[in-house]
Amino acid sequence: MQPNPLEQLSLHQLRQRRSAKWRAHPEDVLPLWVAEMDVLLAEEVSAALHHAISIGDTGYPAGSEFAESLSGFAQRRWGWSKLDPERTAAVPDVMNGVVEVLRLVTSPGDAVVVNSPVYAPFYAYISHDDRRVVEAPLGADHRIDLQVLEGVFSTASADGGRVAYLLCNPHNPTGTVHSREELAAVASLARSYGVRVVVDEIHAPLVLAGARFTPYLSVPGAEDAFSLMSATKGWNLAGLKAALAVAGPEAAADLRRMPEEVGHGASYLGVIAHTAAFTHGDQWLDALLGGLQENRRLLGELLREHLPQLRWTPMQGTYLAWLDCRELGLAERSNGSGPAVVTELEGPARMFLERGRVALSSGHIFGTGGAGHVRLNIATNQAVLTEAITRMGRAVSDAPARVSAPGGI
Repeated sequence: MQPNPLEQLSLHQLRQRRSAKWRAHPEDVLPLWVAEMDVLLAEEVSAALHHAISIGDTGYPAGSEFAESLSGFAQRRWGWSKLDPERTAAVPDVMNGVVEVLRLVTSPGDAVVVNSPVYAPFYAYISHDDRRVVEAPLGADHRIDLQVLEGVFSTASADGGRVAYLLCNPHNPTGTVHSREELAAVASLARSYGVRVVVDEIHAPLVLAGARFTPYLSVPGAEDAFSLMSATKGWNLAGLKAALAVAGPEAAADLRRMPEEVGHGASYLGVIAHTAAFTHGDQWLDALLGGLQENRRLLGELLREHLPQLRWTPMQGTYLAWLDCRELGLAERSNGSGPAVVTELEGPARMFLERGRVALSSGHIFGTGGAGHVRLNIATNQAVLTEAITRMGRAVSDAPARVSAPGGI
């Protein structure tokens, strides 16, 4: 039986890391902000990397093993047998892949629809490539509001030019996992209005008990869409760059227009790691999901005890908790255009950092509907999670001068 990957590293060991999560703040801060997990590499991934390094196998990627590994994983985990490796292309990472695919189906000045609040880099990557971000906000239940989406599709299509829809599933930051029925309705609307759908499915392996992931390309009507997938989030491989763009049958010709040099941006060690994860990493992933489910339960208990003012809907997927802090009454601007810097802090996120020494992602960076919220990463050990929520509770209940010095774990 695989041990829980989230309980294998102490805080002391974690502080030896030099990644962004552990270097962006002073050592007295507990970092629960960026989407990195506090885990060791899966043994199968580590072994594949060590073998490659031991024989000096650090050249250029070749062959189709990466795409075949994803195809096999999709069949085992989601029952999706139609992920054809011939309709894939290697890309440097998911967000660079998103940009390259959007270039295939839109032109400068065209509209790209997103469901806010949504992953903050969507705004930057789209706007930096001279496309227009158009928001179709999620409903109050954090699910796609099909009536709002249709209205946005209609208006954007009437403006002239081409329209794309950048969908996030599982959704970041809310953790919503869109249902097959919702995705089929999206596909129908997109067909009706001539909208090309591009789906960020980077969190697809991370669906918790009570929900089921449906690949967008598996639903009727999605044949002209694209998906971006990788093992980055499921196995904590952000520093090992590699991803795949996957085209539906009717989008294959578009994918073939992607410049060859795009694929050269994927790291060979990244390809090795992602291939090993998709091929051999199921047991490790299952142990991780069990740990995340325990942390989701623990977070609910801790919030009830220490922060009853906060509201949240337990995430169905990802390891990201979206906490509604508006009852705290802290001023925070509403940003519908997205920030230039995703580490920018306002409102509750700033207060929790300054008073509680806990680093979270500020809600306003996720666009319309994000102000007054924070995003919290639960992919850590239970001692760290417990200490973090305890500190946050003290930050709310105590005057600033009375917040005790960080300690405890």
